[in-house]
Amino acid sequence: MSVSHDIVRLLPYLRRYARALTGSQETGDQYVRLCLEAILAEPERIKSANDLRVELFAVFHDAWDIVDSAIPLTDGSEAPDDGLHRQLAALPSIERQVLLLIALERFSTAEAARILDLDEADVVKKLEIARQELRRQATTRVLIIEDEPVIAMDIAGIVESLGHEVVGVAGRQAEAVELARKHHPGLVLADVQLQDGDSGIVTVQEIMRSMDAPVIFVTGFPERLLTGDRVEPAFIVTKPFDPETLKVAIVQALSFSAPQALKPAGVV
Repeated sequence: MSVSHDIVRLLPYLRRYARALTGSQETGDQYVRLCLEAILAEPERIKSANDLRVELFAVFHDAWDIVDSAIPLTDGSEAPDDGLHRQLAALPSIERQVLLLIALERFSTAEAARILDLDEADVVKKLEIARQELRRQATTRVLIIEDEPVIAMDIAGIVESLGHEVVGVAGRQAEAVELARKHHPGLVLADVQLQDGDSGIVTVQEIMRSMDAPVIFVTGFPERLLTGDRVEPAFIVTKPFDPETLKVAIVQALSFSAPQALKPAGVV
C-alpha cells in the first residue's frame, strides 16, 4: 500500500513530463497508462527500487521505447492509424528527452542515465547537444499573463534571451484578452492566479476561443492543473523556476506548433 500511495503521489509529475514530451495531454496519458500496465505486470521492479521516482520514470521510458520501436513510421501514405504515425514522428530526440528530464524534472545526469539506460558520460554529451538546439529555433511573438511585476520582468527577460518578441504583459483577464486579439501571439505564458481574483485558466480558455497557440502555465499552484478531471495544458512550469527550465519548456512547446516566425533565434 505504501508503494501504491507513493506512485499516486508521483503520478501527476510523470503525467506532466509525458505531456511535455508529446505535446499532448491525451498522448502523454496513453504512455503513462502503458507505464502503469508495465508496473502491474512486473510489480517487483518497483517494490525493489532504491529510488521510486527514478524507477517510475525508467519504466515509463521502457514502455515508450517498446511502442516507438514496435510501430514503424510509414513513407507518408495515409493509413487508419496515420495520426499515431504523425505523433511518433513528432516524438522528441533522445537529446531532447535528456534535456527535459534534467531541466524540467530536475533529475541529475546520473539519474537521467539510469532512466534512459545510458552511460552518464553519454547523457552529458546529449545534454550539450540539446542545449545547442535552443539556439536554432525560429522566434515568435509572446504574450505574458502574470500579475507580479518582478516575475513578469524575469519571464520577459528569459523570453527575449531566446530571441522572441514580448508583445505584452497583462495581470488581468480583460487586458490579456485584448492584447491577444491585437497581437495574435505565437505563444502564451500564463499564471493561474491573476489580479482581482481573475483566473489565468479562464483567461487562456477565452483567448483560445479565437486563436490557436501553445500555452505554458508558469505557476506556484501546479496542483490546480494536474487534477485529471478536465482538459489540462501540455506544458506546466512550477514557480520558483530555473531560467533553463522555462527555456526548455518554451522550445518544446513551440516544437509542436507552427508559430509565426520572425527571424533566426538569438544565442541563449
